[in-house]
Parts: sequence; structure tokens; C-alpha cells
Amino acid sequence: MIEKLQAHYGFERMPFGRNLAPGMLHRHDSHNQAVARISWCIAERSIGVVTGEVGAGKTVSVRTCLDALDPSKYTVIYIPNPMIGVRGIHEEIVNSFGQTPSHLGSRLAVQTAKALLSEREERGRTPVLVLDEAHLLSYEQLETVRMLTNQGMDQDSPLSCLLVGQPTLRRTMKLAVLAALEQRTALRYTMPGMTSAETSSYVAHHLKIAGRPDQLFTEDALTLIHTTSRGYPRAVNNLSLQALVAAFATGKNLVDEAAARASVSEVVGD
Repeated sequence: MIEKLQAHYGFERMPFGRNLAPGMLHRHDSHNQAVARISWCIAERSIGVVTGEVGAGKTVSVRTCLDALDPSKYTVIYIPNPMIGVRGIHEEIVNSFGQTPSHLGSRLAVQTAKALLSEREERGRTPVLVLDEAHLLSYEQLETVRMLTNQGMDQDSPLSCLLVGQPTLRRTMKLAVLAALEQRTALRYTMPGMTSAETSSYVAHHLKIAGRPDQLFTEDALTLIHTTSRGYPRAVNNLSLQALVAAFATGKNLVDEAAARASVSEVVGD
């Protein structure tokens, strides 16, 4: 099926894939804004909160920044699963430095703090802690994050920390019990969807990478895809790919509004 679809459209590779190299990503405004802010946050060794709806491109923007870091100056600690508890966060950090986590919780917290501090002061590398799906973190875990950055008598932080999650994360952090963490947060950025023009440019960009620099989607199809996806990249990917399949199934060489409507029915439902 994939081989036939590629041959039908003359693709050199399938478009709208998820694992593109940083240099192949579409640089729409939301992505550029996020990358600039995240890069600043890392350089300042601050706490940053990046939020957005599912599929808004949060993780892609973070990955772009992390891939650009000099490994001789930064050590990245990426935690994709927040359902590991407070101890799990400490263990992940200690493990990333090649150490064996202490069995005692109190000693583990001290061990973690020392490992972060020595990484920067002795090895000259700034730890960058990234907690994905951070809207699922408990109050205790969020307070742990604050404590990890609360060294040097509140004058300095041994690490940069990025909390990446859905919009509920920002609402959670505004609660009184997390006031101290909220006050220490230097970056707060919510990723919006792409504009209509950016969605069209995004689709054209992915098609060009696949080997089709010409306009394969009609304007009506692009408008429907943008409206349905609200400009969020992941939804644009899914709708565009299904629209290609729908047009292929009916023997069309262009993806028109009918094919786009069929994709909406497939992806979103009636």
C-alpha cells in the first residue's frame, strides 16, 4: 500500500513523518518562538514551563534545542514518564551520571543535589533536566523540582529545568501550594496553533521534502485541513496523510476538498 501510494504521487519518501532531523523541520513562528525562549532558559539555568495542546509541537521544539547543545558544556536528563514518583526523579538524575542511587530517600535527595552540583562545578557541564508530560506531575514532584534548583542560598541554580506539558500545568502551578515554584519560573510559553498561511506552508514543506515541490493540495483542501486541525502540526500531519490516501483511493492526482473531507471523517469522525 505504501509503495503504491508513493509511486502514485512520485514521492521519494513518505511525507508528514514524525522523525525529521532538526534541519528538516518547518520553521513556523510558534516553533521559532519556543526554540528562542527555551534556548534562553537553558543558558540562564532557569526553570521554564512550555505548554500547549496535544500535538502543538512542544516536544519537537524542545528536541530542536537539545540537539543543538554542545555535549561538552551540557548534560541532558530527559524524563518522558512522570509517573515515577519523587524517588523516580532522583533515581533518573543519579543514574544519568553513572552513579548507583542510595536506598535511603533522605540520602538519595542529598546524593542527587551533589551529583548536579559536581557536574557543573567539577566537569564544567550544565545539567538540563527535561520533564515531559509535566501536567501529570504531583505536587510533591513539582516541589522536588524547586528544591533541586534551590541551591546557593537562592542565588544560583546548578541546572536548567524544563517542564513540558498540556495547559493544565500552568493552572496547577498557580495554586498557592506551589507559589514558590511559580515565583522561580523564568519562562512561561504556551504554543499556539499555526496560522492558515503557516499551515499551507507547512504542508508544502513536507511535500517538498518527499519530492513534490509543486502544489499537490488544492486551496479548499488546505483550508479545511487548517480549520479542522486548528493549526496544530500533529493534526495537520494526520489529516494530510489521510487526505493523500483518500485521493489515491479514487485515482486522483490532486488532493481536493472531497479528499480532505474524507480524511476529516476518518480522523475526526462525523
